[in-house]
Amino acid sequence: MPVGLFPLSHPLYSVFPDKIDSNWRRKEGHSLCPEDLKALLEAKPELLIIGLGASSCMNIPETTKDFLMKKGIELIATDTKTACDEFNRHCKAKKVVAGLHLTC
Repeated sequence: MPVGLFPLSHPLYSVFPDKIDSNWRRKEGHSLCPEDLKALLEAKPELLIIGLGASSCMNIPETTKDFLMKKGIELIATDTKTACDEFNRHCKAKKVVAGLHLTC
C-alpha cells in the first residue's frame, strides 16, 4: 500500500503493509521510546521507518536505537516526506512498517 497522502486530522500515524492506523501514540512528545513501538513491532518487521516530522524535530534516543539493533531491526529515520518515499521504495522487498510524525 503506497503511502504519502494523509488527512491533517491526526499528527501521528503507524503504517503497516496492509493498513494505516491514526492512533499511534508516544510516551514523550518528540522523543521515541521503545514502548512507543509495541504495535509496530508486533508486525515483526525487518525494517522500521520513522518519519521525524516535516522539520525532523522528533528525536530517537540511543537507547531506542540500541533496542532495535538488539532485535535485528533495521532503522531508517528521516523527515516524514522522505520516510514515505522510503516506505514505498522498500515495501515490496522487505517486511516494513513506519511510524510517521506529520507535524514539526
